[in-house]
Amino acid sequence: MDDGRLLPKGGGYRRLLSFRNAQIIYDLTVAFCYLSRDARTTDQMVQAARSGKQNIAEGSMASATSRETEIKLTNVARASLEELLLDYEDYLRMRGLRLWDK
Repeated sequence: MDDGRLLPKGGGYRRLLSFRNAQIIYDLTVAFCYLSRDARTTDQMVQAARSGKQNIAEGSMASATSRETEIKLTNVARASLEELLLDYEDYLRMRGLRLWDK
């Protein structure tokens, strides 16, 4: 953004690649967790995926009035998605499956 904002001012988050990716991650996580037997872990995974997506949207909406809130919510989204990544890595590690390179 040319005004130094992290997210579109006052909305527009649906155009962001980060939001669209977070939405895909959420959808895939729900599908993945549907197949799992560990209800506690999968519930946390779905909530982390949802939190990543929702906080991008909330941060975008808050950007119209508060840069501080925008940054805080963006960081919450990043932390939630990192938590989810660790859960997926644990799933692979515990099953002796290989983690693909980026």
